[in-house]
Amino acid sequence: MYRLLLLLFMSVTVVACKSKNAETDSSTEKTKIPVYAWTGGPGEASDEELLEQFQDFKAKGIDGLMYNGGHDPQTYARVGKLVKQAGMEFHTWIPTMVQGKSPKIEEDWYAVNRNGESALDKPAYVSHYTFLCPSKEGTYNFLADLYGGVAEVEEVDGIHLDYIRFPDVILARGLWDKYGLVMDREFPQFDYCYCDQCTSNFKEKTGIDIKAEKDPPNVEEWVQFRYDLITSIVNRLTDVVHSKGKKINAAVFPGPSISKKLVRQEWNKWDLDAVYPMNYNDFYLEGPEWVGEMTKEEVAAAKNSAPVYSGLFICPTPETKTSEKDPENHGLLPEELGTAIAASMQNGATGICLFTPGRMTDAHWEAFEEAIYKDYSTE
Repeated sequence: MYRLLLLLFMSVTVVACKSKNAETDSSTEKTKIPVYAWTGGPGEASDEELLEQFQDFKAKGIDGLMYNGGHDPQTYARVGKLVKQAGMEFHTWIPTMVQGKSPKIEEDWYAVNRNGESALDKPAYVSHYTFLCPSKEGTYNFLADLYGGVAEVEEVDGIHLDYIRFPDVILARGLWDKYGLVMDREFPQFDYCYCDQCTSNFKEKTGIDIKAEKDPPNVEEWVQFRYDLITSIVNRLTDVVHSKGKKINAAVFPGPSISKKLVRQEWNKWDLDAVYPMNYNDFYLEGPEWVGEMTKEEVAAAKNSAPVYSGLFICPTPETKTSEKDPENHGLLPEELGTAIAASMQNGATGICLFTPGRMTDAHWEAFEEAIYKDYSTE
């Protein structure tokens, strides 16, 4: 009788311990926030080197990569296997409207500014700003083939759109000095697209000849027309990617109050599975708390309550930030990273996305580890 009672006691104890351990494991999983990261390659790296890098990312708390590897599906098949082996999600980060010269792209598919200049011949700000025109059916067909082909790769979990917009008609305030500009209005050389097809389609739809208007940027119908052009491209690409059984998401400007004003990006109307707003506070001359303000707006705006992953811009050299003239080398300091993560999560973000793990210092990783293992739902 004593032995029977002892066995029963031991069995109950084992079950209780297992249950307690399961609860502990579950609790641990719940307190780890989802983390993604923008990165790219593979360059000349071997499979062994890539796997080591990916395993390091995973060990540090990254759950998925937005990976830029060009246009070749085979590259994504190769890299994707290694990312999966390391235990992470794999999303292909491929620019959309920005495309370099290619035999697959006709020259008249590129956007035209208010001065009549093609983005191919005279791009705004920097040489890679060769934006396509969203009115051209050839643009859509090129992108549908590109993303459709990559989405067919077994290892790909999702397509991640970037540069899915017009050129910056107004730069973020923190970039004005870099380019020697005061962007207090929409200047014609940065105002797109005024190609014959865009303007004629707009006239047919509204009866307005935008080229005859004295102040085109203030014609509300013209503003909305261009929002809708990008929205149409995105939603059509969503159908393509979903038909392959894959997810689709995008890197977007903050807001959408900012995204609409700066790059004509009304992303709150896009049929996406998730959005990754680039809440890069330094570009807007703001502190890390501002990230929370933007996140709150973004969560409320996302169509169909799509998950929002707050994009955080990392300072690669914290010790020289105050003397660094190029704002694109600014970003969150280690002591600011925890604040930005908390501000994101407390305002409804599903997780965060780092730009980029390669910019993270040891001090960043220490602050990051402390910040991601918290339950922000109770704060």
